Parts: sequence; structure tokens; C-alpha cells
Amino acid sequence: MPGHDHHDGHEHHGDHDHAGHDHGHGGHRHHHAPPAGFDGAFAIGSALNAGFVVAEVVFGLTAHSVALLADAAHNLGDVLGLLVAWWAAWLGRRHPTRSRTYGYGRSSILASLTNAVVLLVGVGGITVEAVHRLIDGVPAGKVDGKTVMIVAAVGILVNGVTALLFARGRKGDLNVKGAFLHMAADAAVSAGVVVSGLVILLTGWAWLDPVVSLAVSALILFSAWSLLRDSLNLALDKVPEGVDAGKVLVYLAALPGVTEVHDLHIWPLSTTETALTVHLVRPQAGTDDVFVHHVCYELRERFAIGHATLQIEDGDPARACQLAPANVV
Repeated sequence: MPGHDHHDGHEHHGDHDHAGHDHGHGGHRHHHAPPAGFDGAFAIGSALNAGFVVAEVVFGLTAHSVALLADAAHNLGDVLGLLVAWWAAWLGRRHPTRSRTYGYGRSSILASLTNAVVLLVGVGGITVEAVHRLIDGVPAGKVDGKTVMIVAAVGILVNGVTALLFARGRKGDLNVKGAFLHMAADAAVSAGVVVSGLVILLTGWAWLDPVVSLAVSALILFSAWSLLRDSLNLALDKVPEGVDAGKVLVYLAALPGVTEVHDLHIWPLSTTETALTVHLVRPQAGTDDVFVHHVCYELRERFAIGHATLQIEDGDPARACQLAPANVV
């Protein structure tokens, strides 16, 4: 079979009708992006959290509370995260074009990278300020514990309401579930700030405020670093988490009539969709649409790979595939 060069000689594309087509994922149905029905939840959640960020900054400066400013930085990350998820949902509903044949899915990966960098910068600024306050000392009574408690309590309400907006979809959509869990966790963080405000109010231990801000910053750093690592991995086309490339290779090699598997590539099209290309050597097998359809179906069901492209080769030594060596991309 001539023309074995990558993508030039692909015989079959499996099930590429993405317009209304759910992909199997471990036996559960999922969508590539949150459905349009959650646009309202994203809008309300983003507005509530944006307003709360402004309130935290204003009252944090007024009450001389670094803890409130740290939580404001955290909640700013939440606003960005909600907007990015909303943006990704909108982009995910756009059809591919001739110039953007894969659509706009990878924009969600770039947005995740931006989110991670913004969070890390915010953590750096808050940490420096908190350390300076610990070194210089915070005079007793300098931090208004009552204000800290009231504002943080509002944060519990805002984050709790936002979490409830996504509660109904958390079992059917992984992106919605992520938003729900993030907001619920933030409500718990705000509860911690309430406790610190109460302790300051009762004891006058103003030094507790920068200590709590450092703890909040550590929490943000943990999530931001994880986000940065995962985003970079996706941007560099690492095999997505949850997909075992070794098991995929074993499955393909065991297919009927297949004597060799090479040029296997698995990469993310977006934060929710995975693609695969592979060359399968099947001597004298010829064109077999049933075989291709079955393989694409199994890749979806077993490995959540929804966009598979198979190149079938007859393995003629006189026309060896130039991409067969493992060190050739």
C-alpha cells in the first residue's frame, strides 16, 4: 500500500460525527463541555464571586487583614476558573472550520495555563506581605477581627450558593462536578478565616492574621501548582491522565489480523476530549469498515478516546512505512 506517510494515507476515520454524539467513558455518558443549561449558573456564580472579591479587597485594606486579601486572591482565581469553564463551554459548541479543523478545544488548555500563572503571581504577592508583617510585628488591635469574621461569613454564603448552582449537574458532567467541588472547598476556606477572626476578636492575637494568610496561600499554591503541571502536560501533548497508553497498545495488538502496531499517538484535543492515530498492519485484510467501526467504538468505551484515526497497512516489505521505527515521530 503506497503512501504510508503519517496522515496522508489514512484509510478510515472512525465515528467523527461530533455534532450530538456522546462518548462512552467508563460506562458513563459525558459531554465534552458543560451544556448550555449551565450558562446561567456560570453567569450568576461569576458575578457573585467577582462582587465578593471587590468586597474582600476593600474590607481587607480597611481592616488591615492580609487573610482577607489572601482569600480575595483565592476567590479571584475562582472567578477566572468559572469564566474559563464558561468560555470553554461556549467554544466547545462551535463547529470546526476549514482553517481550524479541530475546532477551539485547545483554547481551554491555554486558559488553564493563564489561570495557573495568575494564581501563582497572586500567591507570591500575598506571601511577601504576610512575611513582612510577621517580621515587623502586627500591633494588637491593628486587625479588625469583627470585620474579618463578617466578610468571611459572606464568603461562606457566596461560595455555598455558587456550589448549589452546579449541584444538579455534578454527577453527569466532570467539568460541572469540578466547579461544584471547588466552590464547596472555598466555602470551607472562608470558614477558616471566620475562625481566625473570632480568635483575634477574643484574644487580640493580631499575628494570627498573617499566619492564616500564609495557610490560605499554601492551599492556593498547591492547587495552582497542580493546575500548572497538568496544563503544561496537556499543552505538550502528554497522554491524558486516565488513559493507559500501554493498555491501548496491548488492545490494538490483539485485534484480529493485526501483526504489527506502530506510530501510535495519543494526545488531548482539549481538557475533555482525547485523540488517537495509529498504523495497524493487517496483511491481505483489505478494506474493512466493520473492523474500523468496532475498533473506534471499543476505544471510546474502554479508554474514553473519542477521536480515533486508523491507518491500515498490508505490511509489504517493498513499501515499508517510514514511520514504523519507534524513534520516528
